[in-house]
Amino acid sequence: MIVLTEVNSEEQIERTARLAHEIWHQHFTPIIGAGQVEYMLGKFQNVEAMKRQMEQEGYTYLLALDGDEPVGYTGIKKETNRMFLSKLYVKKDHRSQGIGRLMFEEIQKRSEGLDNIYLTVNKHNDVTIAIYRHMGFELIDSVVTDIGGGYVMDDYIFQYTMSAGNQARTQ
Repeated sequence: MIVLTEVNSEEQIERTARLAHEIWHQHFTPIIGAGQVEYMLGKFQNVEAMKRQMEQEGYTYLLALDGDEPVGYTGIKKETNRMFLSKLYVKKDHRSQGIGRLMFEEIQKRSEGLDNIYLTVNKHNDVTIAIYRHMGFELIDSVVTDIGGGYVMDDYIFQYTMSAGNQARTQ
């Protein structure tokens, strides 16, 4: 049984950072290359960066556990009238088991009263793009963001409108 727990302790942050390292290498190396994966992990998904995001930038991380095994995580940030879905990742051997859906349903609950949920996704991440479209997200823009180190994030921006029709679709 999958349980979602809010990441608060040093140990939970460390577990989430280790999981990020595993998932990102599996999933993103073929899309953006090993060099950019290492750079982005070092800049955005290590213990110090995650602590800063949580303490100073308003992020919340949720860890998906199968028993005691971390199998996925998500990072969100509530903004004025919308929720930024920064991260939603599931380990390769646990995909297609409803874990991503479970995490998204929790994000929807935490987004009640907001207009929408938005995210960025790499333009070449075709499988993930198809999943987001299936969940009711719509393409609204594209952006190229310089993240330093000679790297850019070449992303689409997708948005999920918080409406009764969309909420019924995901349940």
